[in-house]
Amino acid sequence: MDPREFPTKGNLMLAKNSLALAHQGYDLMDKKRNILLKELMGLIDEAKDIQEEIDSTFTRAYACLQRANIEHGISMVQQLAFTVPIEDSIRIQTRSIMGTEIPYVKYDAKQNDLTYSFSTTYESIDIVREAFRDVKELTIKLSMVENAAYRLATNIKKTQKRANALKNITIPMYSNLVYTITNALEEKEREEFTRLKVIKKMQSK
Repeated sequence: MDPREFPTKGNLMLAKNSLALAHQGYDLMDKKRNILLKELMGLIDEAKDIQEEIDSTFTRAYACLQRANIEHGISMVQQLAFTVPIEDSIRIQTRSIMGTEIPYVKYDAKQNDLTYSFSTTYESIDIVREAFRDVKELTIKLSMVENAAYRLATNIKKTQKRANALKNITIPMYSNLVYTITNALEEKEREEFTRLKVIKKMQSK
């Protein structure tokens, strides 16, 4: 028999305290889950809006690219594309939502130096350049939102699992322990009361 299950007042107090902590833990887990769910729903809606925007932006950017290819030739456009420097200003930071680390991407949006001459290109190159800059910005934004949604969903799953363990295992276990010890102590008190009553009756004779 587990020493914690011995019918003593000390064990009853410990069992009641553990039960109260389990209930408190469950309430906290439930609140955390609801907050994370609210955040996740907002991110899902945001991701949907960004995805729709990025689809239309991609379509427009490739239409601009086709026009530039026609006006300059594919070979010329490729040469100009190779002059664009690699994006190296991206920095990833994090913020916390109820213990969940959410990535936040920062980059230098102003880093927009021209790598070609206006005198040797048509306006279509400027247009396609700006169109694909929009694609890059939306892609970064979408990656942040989708990554955050994935991390939140993972944490929600863990939180739900812990809440279920408290609700279905820990709370019933301590509830049953409190009930068992309480009944045992009451039975012990009744037996003691009966014994004392018998002794008193015998002494009075």
